[in-house]
Amino acid sequence: MVFIYRCQLELHDSLYYATREIGRLYETEPIIHNYALCYALGLVDSQIYSTTVAEEHSYRYFCPEQVPKYEEHLTPLNHQKIYVTPARSIRHSAILNTWKYANNNYHVEMEKTQKNIPSFGRAKEIAPESQFEFFVISQKELKLPKWLRLGKWMSKAELTVEQLPKPQNAEGLFTCKHPLNPLDVMFTNQVISYDVVNMPPVSLIQNVQMRGQYYQFTEMKDIKIPARMAYHFRS
Repeated sequence: MVFIYRCQLELHDSLYYATREIGRLYETEPIIHNYALCYALGLVDSQIYSTTVAEEHSYRYFCPEQVPKYEEHLTPLNHQKIYVTPARSIRHSAILNTWKYANNNYHVEMEKTQKNIPSFGRAKEIAPESQFEFFVISQKELKLPKWLRLGKWMSKAELTVEQLPKPQNAEGLFTCKHPLNPLDVMFTNQVISYDVVNMPPVSLIQNVQMRGQYYQFTEMKDIKIPARMAYHFRS
């Protein structure tokens, strides 16, 4: 049996991560990657969800190096048939913060500067009270946390979870209005057209027209979710 949870996030702090860098501007796109959500939900390397990883890839207590290990961390979720979609904005606003920094070297060789230009940058962040929506698909019932931490500043967010009715299985041509990770759907569905959202580590797609198996709901005609999604890391 498939359980599908519709999750809504409401930010209690401003959310920042560098989706793109434009000169000195570091911009946060109003979309949350599904990799980030897996970590924030506590699904990675968890005894509760039976997703523990090998000791050399352990994530729970100490990370000896700042090198992403998405394949090692997310593959156990495939084994447990747990999948999280990226989150789209329901409503949001942005704030722009300017920051400055100085050179704190204890010893420098004094040289005459050509220009007196301060070192600064700007961060475009998603403001508090912004809301996002995503789905969690599982073969067993899950109990998800009420509070999450997201982004570079570990911003606080409140999670509201609604278990949707039993979905109907369908197959054919359909449009998914929610953002998707292309690597996770391209092996089980024929992707026909889409809009790209450029962001690391894998750019997402939205407004996707595709052909294949999907879940739909009698009373919620606007929700169509591709079936058989799983984490893949190579195209």
